[in-house]
Amino acid sequence: MVKRSVREAELRSKRALVRVDFNVPLTEERKVADPRRIVEALPTLRFLKDRGARLVLMSHLGRPDGHPDPRLSLRPVAEELSERLGQPVLMADAAVGPGAEKRVKEAGNGDIVLLENLRFDPGEEANDPSFAQGLARMGDLFVEEAFGTVHRAHASTVGVAKLLPSYAGFLVEKEMGELSRLMTTPERPFVALLGGAKVKDKLPLLHRFREKADTLLVGGAMAFPFLQELGGQLGGQPPEAGLEKEVKRFLDAESSKGATVRLPLDFVVQDLRDGTIREAKAMEVPENHRALDIGPRTRAMFGNHLRSSRTVFFNGPMGKIEDPRFANGTREVLSSLRGVPGVHISAGGDSARALADLGVEDCFTYVSTGGGAAIEFIEGRELPGLAVLPDG
Repeated sequence: MVKRSVREAELRSKRALVRVDFNVPLTEERKVADPRRIVEALPTLRFLKDRGARLVLMSHLGRPDGHPDPRLSLRPVAEELSERLGQPVLMADAAVGPGAEKRVKEAGNGDIVLLENLRFDPGEEANDPSFAQGLARMGDLFVEEAFGTVHRAHASTVGVAKLLPSYAGFLVEKEMGELSRLMTTPERPFVALLGGAKVKDKLPLLHRFREKADTLLVGGAMAFPFLQELGGQLGGQPPEAGLEKEVKRFLDAESSKGATVRLPLDFVVQDLRDGTIREAKAMEVPENHRALDIGPRTRAMFGNHLRSSRTVFFNGPMGKIEDPRFANGTREVLSSLRGVPGVHISAGGDSARALADLGVEDCFTYVSTGGGAAIEFIEGRELPGLAVLPDG
């Protein structure tokens, strides 16, 4: 997939309306806790600025549900961006309206204006035409740089793109390129490591990797419904309900074609009565115990598959990594990629933060900023924020 690039745009003295993804975590002191999404957008922003454009940036932050919330103002982001770019970032008091338009009009070539949180207005998520028109009035062209929002048909991703000449920014180009190569021309062996929970939401991803990968390693709570279907006893950890038919269909199909599926051999379990921790066979979790991490035999098996791979995709932890006692399985498995040649890509949810917290970022060649957008892209769905951009 190739979209018209911002490199093709005439930029001098133009107002570039840029959708960025500055939905970053904030500290209690209202400082940016993790600037990665801001940093990833800098190449496009510098490109636009250096070519004489006036930048008008728009983003959401959190979920204010269509109402202004001072706790979710983008002002801390403006401060962080000012430091990163070495110039003041002008802050508008709203996303649309006379005040925002006046702020943009006062800016000169090379200046940067950050509009207030888009989701303070219900028109953003509703893709309201009047809200989209209000945004479009502040731009001569539109640049999509927020890959993490392109799966949403919102005013700032779809509405504006229909009203202005539209282009893909560098981050969007990079995301499409990395994820497309992963699914179309992977070097083999290709191993997918999937964990976390919410099996129902991830069944399309499981089916996709069974078609594309050579080996599919399933850990974390993702494995519970499959172990139960195979006759496993899961103690005090009930799997998701209502998935029996889907899981049976998946396992039946796996037996005849596609990637080899590997499930955990053992778990680290905790006694729900007294909190003691021990190991147990994956198919024999004792009553009143909950499986919270993969065990040593599973770590060794998964690690062997990863070390012999040439392409790896990772999404979702192998255990309850927010508790240090149950983070070792994920850390050890991912650490087995360190020094292994090949393409190692992680995407979805809070994967970037998880890799940083576990100290295994260096084991990956690319970590997507996309979250749900990256997962839907891999699943082969049409993403409205990309579909609306002209092909390159």
